[in-house]
Amino acid sequence: MGEEMVTPHHLPKSIATVCLSGSLLDKLEAAASAGFDGVEIFENDLLTFDGTPAEVRQQCEELGLAITLFQPFRDFEAMPEPQRRRNLDRAERKFDTMAALGTDLLLVCSNVQAAAINDPARASADLHEMAERAAQRGLRLCYEALAWGQHVNRWRQAWDIVRQADHPALGLCLDSFHTLALGDDLASLAGLVPAEKIFFLQLADAPKLSMDALSWSRHHRLFPGQGELPVARFLQDLLATGWSGTLSLEVFNDEFRAAPSRRIARDGLRSLTLLEDAVGLMPLPTLPKLSGIEFVEFALDRLTREELGGFLGGLGFHRAGLHRSKDVELWRNGTANLVLNAEPDSAASERFEQRGASVCAMAFRVDDPTRVVARAEALAYPVWRERIAEGERRIPAIRAPDGTLVYLVEDKAAGARPIWEDDFHLEPAQENPNAFNGIDHAAQALEPGMMDSFTLFYRALLGLESEALWELPDPFGLVRSRAMVSPDGSLRLPLNVSESTRTGTGSFVSALAGAGVHHICFAAPDAQAVLRKTYASQTPLLEIPENYYEDLAARFGLEDAELEALRHHHLLYDRDASGGVFQHAYTRQFRDRVFFEIAERADGYTGFGAANAAVRMAAQRRFRNRS
Repeated sequence: MGEEMVTPHHLPKSIATVCLSGSLLDKLEAAASAGFDGVEIFENDLLTFDGTPAEVRQQCEELGLAITLFQPFRDFEAMPEPQRRRNLDRAERKFDTMAALGTDLLLVCSNVQAAAINDPARASADLHEMAERAAQRGLRLCYEALAWGQHVNRWRQAWDIVRQADHPALGLCLDSFHTLALGDDLASLAGLVPAEKIFFLQLADAPKLSMDALSWSRHHRLFPGQGELPVARFLQDLLATGWSGTLSLEVFNDEFRAAPSRRIARDGLRSLTLLEDAVGLMPLPTLPKLSGIEFVEFALDRLTREELGGFLGGLGFHRAGLHRSKDVELWRNGTANLVLNAEPDSAASERFEQRGASVCAMAFRVDDPTRVVARAEALAYPVWRERIAEGERRIPAIRAPDGTLVYLVEDKAAGARPIWEDDFHLEPAQENPNAFNGIDHAAQALEPGMMDSFTLFYRALLGLESEALWELPDPFGLVRSRAMVSPDGSLRLPLNVSESTRTGTGSFVSALAGAGVHHICFAAPDAQAVLRKTYASQTPLLEIPENYYEDLAARFGLEDAELEALRHHHLLYDRDASGGVFQHAYTRQFRDRVFFEIAERADGYTGFGAANAAVRMAAQRRFRNRS
């Protein structure tokens, strides 16, 4: 990301207590458990703590945490009298608190009050006096430009004030959100600000939203790698100054503060590890080359396996093999592989006991599974190693944030021995002129609050890129959907979440199987040909209302014969701006747990038919109401 690089090394890592849920002690324990070196103590957390600052200091020392910063000190500089004098008295009381906490650095935010005087010289003089008082007690101040500051909202303005104040105990605090949210950057930092005057760094990412900076900041910040801001470029420009300090996270996020603190803290540390890799501070094992989904695995018992096998038979699948040592079957249509696992005392049986018939694993083809495992371990994602019998191939797996296993299958050169020949007694292949070309995508229903953890997981571990967020109208609420896609498009994983428990996604999560894969799409070379075959009459397809096809005719000007073919096969249709075409049909749900899709992409279509999602969800609701 630029020619300026530093010798690879880890920088100390810190997290603001405002990022996490729970009491102050909960937050400290979560930060320490995740592996952070320090914490920023947010004043509100201290105010609600039933103990003294000295007890917080002792707890941090026992946990091995440094207190990197006390924050925030608001609305100080350039105020008229008598508020100016009261502010200096207030500062003295905060210095007492800092001494008890055992931290020497206080964050001073740029003033947001309407009464603040628009006079940089006055602001410099006030900060100089405050810094002089701090220095007499061995303390320091760092001044930060808030994106919504009344007169100071850019880091260059803050630096001009710090430079004019000219006090060794006063430096600059840089914050990626406050800079990048205004479309600013640090491109000129290296030639302007000495590294030793940059006292502190706060990092946050965010989705790109059209809203005021204050609301955006207070509710929608994310960890680096979860949003869309160029945080890595920001840090690269900072490192070009020769700065070598602490990487600290300051994230205000409603979902984070409602989620388990240890999970969020672990994600926070992973985000900084990923950021270090992006700027060359501490490279991770390189990202894998991906080539799609090798198989999806179901956790079942024998009864539900027989039932699912019959359902899949209607889609042209057949039992293609039996595992050599386990109660596991391979079902196949072309190159689309499904594993039906009824093995007792296994990860699948544990999943089945918890959630019933459901997807328990996916397998992705990668160029080097060992390298992906090493990357997962560096990011502290748990690695799973299933027991195997003699002669069977060990397939490593990573646990996703919801417990689903992600197996890593080596994508070998053509002609190499596939995994199925090692582990299964294979049955003779069946001729199928309209066989599927593998699994096009697998969609996951997530618990509320889990979208950002999954975004980080797939981005950090596999290098998938997040596409634009879609808001899909279910008849009983809104479903937010974001697809994670590999750069070459070979791996597609839509992620769906809904706050409503009455939507299809919400009911799947809350009342039935819990979070996990709920939708598997098979790639068809010719969707209409697939559905014309004899097994089409056995396929429990989702029925699409007539009104949908009348609208298609109006929107796309389709010929009558083409429109009738779509209607006959319950196919939905989409066309993108470049002329790419998507035809897709859905099955009814299997036991209210999972449904399947048959899809044909033509002329470079890369989407998922999002324009048809509302029609599909309404049709699913009608079917559930009738059954």
